[in-house]
This record gives sequence, structure tokens and C-alpha cells, in this order.
Amino acid sequence: MMLNSKHRSWEIFDRIAPRYDMLNRILSGGMDILWRKRVIKFLPLGRKLQVLDLATGTADLVIELCKLDRVVAVKGLDLSKEMLNFGNEKLNAHPNGSKAYLEVGDAGSIQYDNDLFDVVTMAFGIRNTPDPSQVLSEIYRVLKPDGKVIILEFSLPKNRLIRFFYLLYFRHVLPILAGILSGDHEAYVYLNQSVEAFPYGDAFCDLICQAGFSKVRQTRLTFGVATIYDASK
Repeated sequence: MMLNSKHRSWEIFDRIAPRYDMLNRILSGGMDILWRKRVIKFLPLGRKLQVLDLATGTADLVIELCKLDRVVAVKGLDLSKEMLNFGNEKLNAHPNGSKAYLEVGDAGSIQYDNDLFDVVTMAFGIRNTPDPSQVLSEIYRVLKPDGKVIILEFSLPKNRLIRFFYLLYFRHVLPILAGILSGDHEAYVYLNQSVEAFPYGDAFCDLICQAGFSKVRQTRLTFGVATIYDASK
């Protein structure tokens, strides 16, 4: 199930797209908003930026990027057309939404030229891809020399007590609650499985290094429930 879900996870997101934003806010207690705002703080200073956002979903991170004067343009890619439809609605209503352009695209096979973007971002998406190493290689390819990758992804707390209660919520409470609110229990069982199976922390930093990046860092958020990884080409 996990392998099939990873290859066609966009179908799951198509199904839950109408309630995706609401569920994110409820199930994370609003922390997902704060985590995305933290991503913005990792952007390079002192120059105008062309940004590519992968697994862009409903464009939450794209909107945060558009708020910055030094971000001149943002391209957002996602395989879920329904998620992009909701993202475009939000961008159309935002004063800086014209900076962004969303389109259907695969993070593992990016249809852009080499050395094109100053920054590539990705929030809560790389764990859903069939081959994270291939995604990292594609990110490296489309980044300009000295470009930067910033990835926000779920992880697991190191503290044993916090980890115990987090997994209790994540494995048993969240799928039931999300299933009731979304009408799609399977989608949030998949969420749990994908997070626990993902090579977070040092293991993911190793993958980033293997893709050719340097200055690889990890910043753990909210007791390690999520982590921001950043690195340079």
C-alpha cells in the first residue's frame, strides 16, 4: 500500500483538497502556519529571488513567499490538479498573487532548464515522492550556482516521552479525527505511514549531501515534530 500510495499520492490529495487547509489548521493546532513562516527566514538576503516551490499544494508557502519584496517570481509545481485549483483561488484573492504561477508538475522530473532558480522550497512533500534522492538531484540541477534548497518536512521527536505521546496521537487519534472531518480515513492513515517511514534527521541530511549539496543544516521545530533542512549548491 505504501509504495502504491507514494506513486499515486496525488490522487489522495485530489480527494481531500476541499478540506485540506481546514484540516491542517485543526490537526496541527495552527502550527503549520508558523512552520511555513519559519521557512521564509532561511531565504538568502541581499538579492532578488526567483523561487521554485515543489509539491506546492494549495499554495500556502507560495503566498508567504509572495509577501517578500525580494522575491520577484514564484513557480509552484504539484501533481494534484485539485490542490492547485484551490491554490489559484487563494492567489487570485491575494494582493501579491500575480508574482506566482502554478502548474501541474512532477518534483522527480522538473520540466525546467538547468541553473534557473535562486531558491527551491518544498513543504511536507518530499516524503510523498517515490524517490527522494531523484527529487534532490532535480532540485540541484535547476538551482543556480550558490542557489539554496529549503525543505520543511515532518519528523519524529527525539525525547522518548514526547515521542510516545506524539505517536499515540499520530497513529490513533489523528486518523480517526481526520477521517470524521474529511470523510477519508485512508488518506490520514497514509499520512502516518509516510511520516514514520521517511528518513528524517541525519539520515535525510546524508541524502542531501549525496545529491551534491554543501552546508547542509537541520533545524528542528516544536520538539522535533517538524524539521527544516537547508543547503547550498
